[in-house]
Amino acid sequence: MCAVTNASSPVHAGWPAQRAGAVLTINLEAVAHNYRLLKARVPNAVCAAVVKADAYGLGAAQVAPVLEQAGASQFFVAHVDEGLALRHHVRAQAGITVLHGPRPDAVEACLAHGLRPVLNSLDQLGWVRAVARKNQRALGVVLQLDTGMSRFGLSVQDVRHIAANPDLLDGLSVELVMSHLACADDPGNPANAEQAARLVEYAALLPVQAPLSLAASSGVFLGPDYHFNLVRPGAALYGVAPDPQATNPLQAVVGLKAHVLQTRALSKGDRVGYGLTWQAKGPCRVATIAAGYADGFIRARARGFAWFRGQRLPILGRISMDSMTVDVSSIPEGQLETDGMVELLNDAYGVDDVAAAEGTIGYEVLTSLGHRYHRNYVHAA
Repeated sequence: MCAVTNASSPVHAGWPAQRAGAVLTINLEAVAHNYRLLKARVPNAVCAAVVKADAYGLGAAQVAPVLEQAGASQFFVAHVDEGLALRHHVRAQAGITVLHGPRPDAVEACLAHGLRPVLNSLDQLGWVRAVARKNQRALGVVLQLDTGMSRFGLSVQDVRHIAANPDLLDGLSVELVMSHLACADDPGNPANAEQAARLVEYAALLPVQAPLSLAASSGVFLGPDYHFNLVRPGAALYGVAPDPQATNPLQAVVGLKAHVLQTRALSKGDRVGYGLTWQAKGPCRVATIAAGYADGFIRARARGFAWFRGQRLPILGRISMDSMTVDVSSIPEGQLETDGMVELLNDAYGVDDVAAAEGTIGYEVLTSLGHRYHRNYVHAA
């Protein structure tokens, strides 16, 4: 199991600081705080932790042990190999559930390493049942029901088929029945209550009884009617707002600073970037900084900001693969020079703010942060 420092000094990962163009700081104490906050909101349910996509891009090897120390004993990933990798970083008794379930040739590996598959189709159910029969032992599984999102899960027709043919579950120990909310970040959407009612209705048709799970990050904040027996927060652990229209109760987890590669003075009429899409209206100063769309900043919507000592620096023109240009005219000369640093993410301007500027969601910003950063993992004592 991966050890996590309890010292206030950071753990470093990624490229060395002296060579990296930018520094990404991941506050592991904020991750733990967010987990504890979420867990406190569901006193009658298990609070699992979703660490798929390498803990939303922040590093499951570093994040998962911290979540475990904060009280998490159940983890969810998307793919079998994510679960295999995670198994090295959590206790042997920790539960790891694979949301996509296994492909036919991955069933043996999934079960051999103690991973619990989510079965989303009758095909998957058959693949796992065949392995259970071969091994002559019951295998723990999760059944996912499609309650209206039309993405994953057994349809109501599939559920009725299982109800009429209960032998389809022979050799399977159904430990959880789950579904997923499509509109949880919109608390007033009637689809939320409809899906909750369908989960109860469809689960009651099954020939087995099992705990229920519906809520992920935003669903936790919809209230007890959505908590059932287990909740599965993911993005909320990493500071993404559960309701874009409300105050975010979660702590920011990431900070990002990028080095200045070059500064220059522009005259009226000078243009910036590919396509020359931005034009100076008068004399100004600009800085090119070492982060671009290969580092997680969307090229098509360069409408955001960098920051320096609390001052906002608009991004100019199109973002390049490895760099972007910002207006530093408001910074007195001599304060920000080549190899200085500006902030792209901070406590006041987080992933949700970048997402709003780029026309996307905080989830995409987090999972798009590249691997070219020097990473500081900070865990307070």
